[in-house]
Amino acid sequence: MNTVLPRIAARNLLRQKKRSTLLAGAIAFGIMIVTLINGFAGSFIQNVSENFAYLMGGHVFISGSEYTESGRRISVIRDDSIIMQALSESGQKWSSLQKTSETTATLIFEGKSISQNLTGIDLAHSAMLKERLALVSGSWDNLAWPNAIILSQSVAKKLNVLPGDTVVAQFQTVTGQNNVGEFRLAAVTVDSSFIGSIMTYVQLDYLNSLIGLGKNEYMSLGIMLDNLERSDAFATSLYTSMKGMGLQLFERSTQDENGAMTPFQAMIGSQNSEEWTGTQYRVFTVDDVLAQAKQIVVALDTASVAILIVLFAIVMIGISNSFRMAMYERIREIGTMRAVGVQRNEIRSMFLYEALFLALAGAVVGIILALVVMAILGLITFDPQSPVFLILKRGHLSFYLPPLRALGNIAIIAVLTLVAVYAPANAAAKMPPAEALRTVK
Repeated sequence: MNTVLPRIAARNLLRQKKRSTLLAGAIAFGIMIVTLINGFAGSFIQNVSENFAYLMGGHVFISGSEYTESGRRISVIRDDSIIMQALSESGQKWSSLQKTSETTATLIFEGKSISQNLTGIDLAHSAMLKERLALVSGSWDNLAWPNAIILSQSVAKKLNVLPGDTVVAQFQTVTGQNNVGEFRLAAVTVDSSFIGSIMTYVQLDYLNSLIGLGKNEYMSLGIMLDNLERSDAFATSLYTSMKGMGLQLFERSTQDENGAMTPFQAMIGSQNSEEWTGTQYRVFTVDDVLAQAKQIVVALDTASVAILIVLFAIVMIGISNSFRMAMYERIREIGTMRAVGVQRNEIRSMFLYEALFLALAGAVVGIILALVVMAILGLITFDPQSPVFLILKRGHLSFYLPPLRALGNIAIIAVLTLVAVYAPANAAAKMPPAEALRTVK
């Protein structure tokens, strides 16, 4: 391999240190901005999915729906024996299971009231709950109370309640009748997010007795996996297993012909228009619920490409003009090289090598700067009640840049830089040696 031309190209770049630094700096800045966007987009959906999985109690979910004799649809799983068998025979592994029931209630205490989503779970035996909630006051031992309730700090402050106080709740049963219940505040937790602050946890059995479900019944089964990425494959396998056992199942995916809804929204809309007898089950994942969040990632990736094009359209003009100036400054040098036998394609290659080295140096520096900025941003701790908390990882910004995406950005920059330099490089190659030697700067 001929290494003479690359060495000459590197020497030429070092001869014009100020110009080379400015051009490489412009490339580095563009790469840094695009890398930051790509890194944020890479971790965005994973962080949102994981945070929602902990709030919802699983990565994969099974819910049941049935019609009452009056024609009302209610959400309930009355007998999960076949579901558990299907889960066992699906051949998939999971970390934990969580049965839940939910209702929207108005909590009242001494004249103050607030609307909350009551989520009924087995408080005393939910290890996952203890992992994701931090207590401000009260005790985990209080979760043994049959009518225990856990409130977030912001809700407890609005109601002015303390552990041990009794809170009245107004709500509707699954069949639409109004009802009230009394809950005893067992613990107050740090708000896990702005969504976590509207979620309140209560005892599953007690909530079921108030909303009209039996002791062993519930609305949804949450299945927590050891890896979020396995959720879709797990749901598909479980769906097949349940269908093979004769359970009635909604279709897992439905497309909206108009494109106005996500596949999950279209699926729910389609299911709401169906009629059946008995209980029909729905299998879905946290990613299905967050389909719209994935559209944000697509938008971020599209924005990064647009930014890349705009930035380098500007940078390419500067690079092209700079190399055209370099050609005129080195015109006698080019003439001398041509006079001693250097071919036109070698002159062109020398300029292109300079452009390639410039692009690679700028790209590497840009990625390094982006990594440094990512590390600094990752040290910032955000308020748990901040609206951005759900996109964070344990309260901090996180970034993930796929190696192929980084290499792709470098390749794009290299190609664009070579395109920008090709015209002046070609002009230099075509210059007649005699005319170049007669040129006086």
